[in-house]
Amino acid sequence: MRHTVKAASVMSVAALALTACGGSSTEDETSASGSGSDVKACLAYDVGGRGDQSFNDSAAKGLDQAEDELGIETEEVEASQGENDAAREDRLNQLVDVGCTNIIGVGFIYAKAIGNAAKDNPDINFAIIDDASDASKGDNIAQLVFAEHEGSFLVGAAAALKSKSGKIGFIGGTDVPLINKFEAGYKAGAKAVNPDIDIQVKYLAEDGSGFADPAKGKTAAEGMYDKGADVIYHAAGGSGAGLFEAAKENKKMAIGVDSDQAKTAEEDVQDVIITSMVKNVNVAVFDYLKSATEGEDISGLVEFNLKDGGVSYSTTGGKIDDITDKLDEYKQQIIDGEITVPSK
Repeated sequence: MRHTVKAASVMSVAALALTACGGSSTEDETSASGSGSDVKACLAYDVGGRGDQSFNDSAAKGLDQAEDELGIETEEVEASQGENDAAREDRLNQLVDVGCTNIIGVGFIYAKAIGNAAKDNPDINFAIIDDASDASKGDNIAQLVFAEHEGSFLVGAAAALKSKSGKIGFIGGTDVPLINKFEAGYKAGAKAVNPDIDIQVKYLAEDGSGFADPAKGKTAAEGMYDKGADVIYHAAGGSGAGLFEAAKENKKMAIGVDSDQAKTAEEDVQDVIITSMVKNVNVAVFDYLKSATEGEDISGLVEFNLKDGGVSYSTTGGKIDDITDKLDEYKQQIIDGEITVPSK
């Protein structure tokens, strides 16, 4: 069965509590899970791939969980900097050739490639994370998207509440509508706390390289810290590692993205990360694949928002324990519709 669903119907509270364990399931575990042995799940990563400590790693976590708990076979490939849509489409078709039944493109850069590959392979099920454009629409495509602006509002409020200078920053990987959502929400949250706050903004590149260049991330962060910012939020994938280095060297604060980066970043910089805007990409990946093993192939737009638990903020390290009550008030106001968070 193929249908369009809302996030609430595919994401249970139990699913949110699960974490990837890695490794392979035993034969008994596979049997107990009710796994469909004919499912082969394949991930095509964005630039940076597994190990970026952020967006791609969150997707990898969901794949690992599916392999471990559902006993399915998996395959992984990675995008290269500067490649074009044709190269990405070729990569997807290679996954089809090796027997993948469910192929997930991790990131909006796969939109056109997913759309074309799905048309050429109508018997294969595809999904794309972070894209809802016409380019990636199709009867055999699930568009898995998130309300990044809602989660970003909360960390924007956190930045303003923790800032002593009244100056904060935002670093984006590239200037596109998806990353603009992070910026818009962050600014709105900060201004809800302090309407006069000074917010510096820097985008790192015009292509995917902006998500895999820690040196550029560090340079951008150092420039903002030099101008008085004391908290910076990034939506720049692997480039965020440079922000954390700069925060450490300048004794300032940083905010992570996608994963709880106070846990996933290099150990020597974790203490500068006061919170992260967490996108549960792992849950989206796992739920999509779990549905496949149950014979229910999802297609259409699936949104994971603040109310569903699709986005949230982290509290690892206790750096924002003094303001969580205020953040939770904002969270409830967003859920109740009292605050409408801009996405542009």
